[in-house]
Amino acid sequence: MRSNHLVSSNSTYLLQHAKNPVDWYPWGPEALEKARHEDKPIFLSIGYAACHWCHVMAHESFEDPDTAQIMNEYFVNIKVDREERPDLDSIYMQAVVAMTGNGGWPMSVFLTPEGQPFYGGTYFPPVRRYNMPTFQEVLLGVARIWREDRLSLYESSQKIMAHLQETSPEEGQVKPLSKEIVEQAAMILAQGYDWKNGGWGGAPKFPQAMVIDFLLRKSVRGDSLALEIATHTLRAMSKGGIYDVVGGGFARYSTDEDWLVPHFEKMLYDNAQLAQNYLHLYLLTRENHFRRVCEETLDFVVRELTHPEGGFYSSLDADSEGEEGKFYLWTLKELRQIIRNPTEADFFLAAYGITEDGNFEGRTILQRQLDDKQLAEQFHMPAGEVHPLLSRLHALLLTVRKVRIRPGTDDKVLVSWNALMLSAFAQAARYLQRSDYLDVAQRNAHFLLEQLYQDGHMLHSWRRGKANHTAYLQDHAALILGLLDLYQSNPDPFWFKSALQTTEDMIQHFVDPLGGFFDTRDDHETLIIRPKDLQDNAIPSGNSMAVLALLQMSAYTGRGDWRDLAEAALVSMQTMVARYPSAFGFWLSAVDFGIGPIQEVAILGAEDDPKRKSLNDTLWSAYRPNLVAAISSYPPAADAPALLSDKKLLDGLPTAFVCQNFVCKQPVNSPEKFQSELDKITED
Repeated sequence: MRSNHLVSSNSTYLLQHAKNPVDWYPWGPEALEKARHEDKPIFLSIGYAACHWCHVMAHESFEDPDTAQIMNEYFVNIKVDREERPDLDSIYMQAVVAMTGNGGWPMSVFLTPEGQPFYGGTYFPPVRRYNMPTFQEVLLGVARIWREDRLSLYESSQKIMAHLQETSPEEGQVKPLSKEIVEQAAMILAQGYDWKNGGWGGAPKFPQAMVIDFLLRKSVRGDSLALEIATHTLRAMSKGGIYDVVGGGFARYSTDEDWLVPHFEKMLYDNAQLAQNYLHLYLLTRENHFRRVCEETLDFVVRELTHPEGGFYSSLDADSEGEEGKFYLWTLKELRQIIRNPTEADFFLAAYGITEDGNFEGRTILQRQLDDKQLAEQFHMPAGEVHPLLSRLHALLLTVRKVRIRPGTDDKVLVSWNALMLSAFAQAARYLQRSDYLDVAQRNAHFLLEQLYQDGHMLHSWRRGKANHTAYLQDHAALILGLLDLYQSNPDPFWFKSALQTTEDMIQHFVDPLGGFFDTRDDHETLIIRPKDLQDNAIPSGNSMAVLALLQMSAYTGRGDWRDLAEAALVSMQTMVARYPSAFGFWLSAVDFGIGPIQEVAILGAEDDPKRKSLNDTLWSAYRPNLVAAISSYPPAADAPALLSDKKLLDGLPTAFVCQNFVCKQPVNSPEKFQSELDKITED
């Protein structure tokens, strides 16, 4: 079978289409020049490797010779991996939403040879269904209008371009940061909450990890309702369905309202953010169930999404053997064959309410129906024995599942997604005292800093020894946050120095003189606009992460100009953030941090001194989201954070300092006094 121009790509997704009869090109000068030279419109298809409907459209249309013939005759066809090129995805997704009111993947956009969009949509079927025209009808219709009424298409593209160039989120917004923002946002989230099933909205239902983390932050300020909502939704998701109770980890979203039937793809970024949710909830409630979900999720990433050198892979596909979810489904007969002990089999079937008919197309998605107390009562066993037995049976099922044909793995390594997971492992390492998680975090950070840089420039994507694509704002900002999390878990000045260098690079190349940050570097490839995406989507926006990163770095360094830059961005966004909290969840966390008070903690003392360890254990005994910590031997290294400067040991012993705006309270040696000082500043 003849290959097209994708055959030399390093993207898993593009390689999936390298044998299509469509004459695909990757995005680049060759394809754009071909469109100009041949005076043809561009058909731009954007998707990603784990996307189920991308696979469907590929099988139905892009592998069909008749459809491919139409595409090749009338269009220059470009295929883009949205995960490798979030800049293109952002620009053209805005265009599709402006044209249709909806977006999604696969994204299908028709462009002028200059790259300007004039028509688009998402999935188009091969035959008329869902009240949609066929894909061939769309192709032929666009080709006809291009020949007969091209002026109307250019007029349409100009209107869309005018919309894309409107970047200001607020006009005349000058109010200072206020607690009213987070209070209003929390109220809106509470009013829209689904108290029956957990979460927000109907089907499809997404986990909303950023919103949950904001609510957990609010609970630290004494908001009991915020904690109740976060606990309710995280408990609901952890019952199964969207959560893989056998192997750990979360699917992308639920296709129903009660988290039962997931869209089975597993994305690195979801699991990074949700692992942190469950970790923080455990710290607030000390309920072991939430700790287990966090650890099972991280263990899944170690087992199934980690490159031998330390990078994290992007995703697992929804499909296996051409069938969505097949890898994760069970039948009653199969479970009884696996669990040979009849009593244990009955116990497991009762726990998950398993019947002959199943709950999904004749098979079963595992989702708990009886809690530990109910199971203990039904099977006349101590409640403390329920989880160990279930855990053993899960392990048995996992062993059986390992011999099944696995879903495909998108093995590319993306800096921004990896940095989110770096934060998760680093935080879990210090809060749970898991040295193995710290090892994972350190190896990942070394991988990113060594493999994703060329000639001092960060790149966005790596696969099979090759790094590609200039890094984006989201890569820089997420890496700063990840490195600071790692520095607090492993206080090697190298991590802080790396975060500092990344911060300086971000400010030099991404700042918008009108406020906030562009998504692309100042020397990036010229596109139809320079994107500046402000809304938090599947991962936090580059802008919201950059703001939080600058606030944290300002607390470490005393750089007031960095805080001013962050506050200016927050002020411009705060009304939008308060009005639409579910779309700006990470912004809310940045606002919460910006409002403060920020706890600045310095600990000095010999690394092997048990007294320093006692101070560390006190510091990480509770969830304190608005805190930065610098820990060092004495005297600190010359390149250590300014937060450690000019501080002396008290009585020659390991010493802790609790500060605010670089003004410190009395230094203390004892964990008890340290705890007292931490509690005081929390109450301010």
